[in-house]
Amino acid sequence: MEYTIDAKGKKLGRVASEAAHVLMGKDTPSFEKHTVADVTVTVMNSDALLITPKKALTKIYTHYTGHPGGLRKQTLEKIKESKGMEEVIRKAVYGMLPGNKLRAQMMKHLIIK
Repeated sequence: MEYTIDAKGKKLGRVASEAAHVLMGKDTPSFEKHTVADVTVTVMNSDALLITPKKALTKIYTHYTGHPGGLRKQTLEKIKESKGMEEVIRKAVYGMLPGNKLRAQMMKHLIIK
């Protein structure tokens, strides 16, 4: 099943929560939390997403390399410049999905344009 989300003029959290909701299969009558839903979510117009300048500077993503002193921090603005809005949406949806074995399989059904 195909599901399309138009991100033009919408906030990041609203788009990400809608995508995560559909990827988990919660909008289908045959919802089972231990299975991956047979749905593909496409997010259109990712560049037209509404992000305020304050959010772009204050939202910080952290990543730990595994080495001592290896905590890396990046703002939303830097990720947007280096990897594009697709990566920002991908990170937001990834954080909203349950942290179990199925998360990677659910993320494969997310297409961002």
